[in-house]
Amino acid sequence: MTWHLPDDDLRAYVAGRLAPPLLWSADEHLKACGHCRAVLAQQTDPAVLEAGWARISDEMDAPRPGITESLLLKVRVPEHTARLLAATPVLRRSWLLAVVTVLVLSIAVGRTATPLLLLATAPLLPLAGVTLSFGPGLDPTYEMAVVAPLHTFRLLMLRALAVLATTVPLALVGSLAMPSFATVAAGWLLPALALTALGLSLMPWLGPVGAPALVGTCWMAALGFNYLVAQHMFFPFTAAGRAGGAVAALAAVALLVAVRNRFENGRHLDTSFRFAARRLT
Repeated sequence: MTWHLPDDDLRAYVAGRLAPPLLWSADEHLKACGHCRAVLAQQTDPAVLEAGWARISDEMDAPRPGITESLLLKVRVPEHTARLLAATPVLRRSWLLAVVTVLVLSIAVGRTATPLLLLATAPLLPLAGVTLSFGPGLDPTYEMAVVAPLHTFRLLMLRALAVLATTVPLALVGSLAMPSFATVAAGWLLPALALTALGLSLMPWLGPVGAPALVGTCWMAALGFNYLVAQHMFFPFTAAGRAGGAVAALAAVALLVAVRNRFENGRHLDTSFRFAARRLT
């Protein structure tokens, strides 16, 4: 080394008074400079020195937050909440790429033939995302999420908002390519909110897979019936359909709020983690 830490800095380092950025510089220098480490060892109690090296080791080995987590931390989202949100499976590139692909195909078919495919996919994408974002066997961070110091309902809402924040803007941008953008966007956006809220409301009884599956099946059956009765006049695109979608969305949200306390005892929780979740919330 061509230079060494001044004695004043070493004494401040030992006493814990050395502040960043000098502290960071000292940490890096001590890792490479045997002379300064020897001087530091002479001035420091062995137990204190060992604790300091353990701290440096922990900082070096600590996982670095990803892009999503870093952005959430910058907008002052609490660290534990940012970690749970960043771990949401649907925020991965593979999911986003799949959503974009489905929307592009739906819009391409909708422009050349019928918007039935768009109605069958866009409203169900948020619901599918929520299904993949919460529940044993679906979420790779499920165990960590269940024992986190959060009410299960709040955790589910955080994950649902993360899903909506990614899928809805993508679908809205895609809808710009459709004729009568306002009508088309309202035709799938309101049902999407209603289906997502209804699927979440049924999770305490049917689980994270059964509830979305039932809601999605009913939606597809309703679209099929609509297509058989009036092939070119889809109810969600009409004025009555948009009004009905708004009412359905409000009713589904009200139902979700009404059943929020049932999420602590629902089937979506594994028995092995239920007790821990109750103790920590």
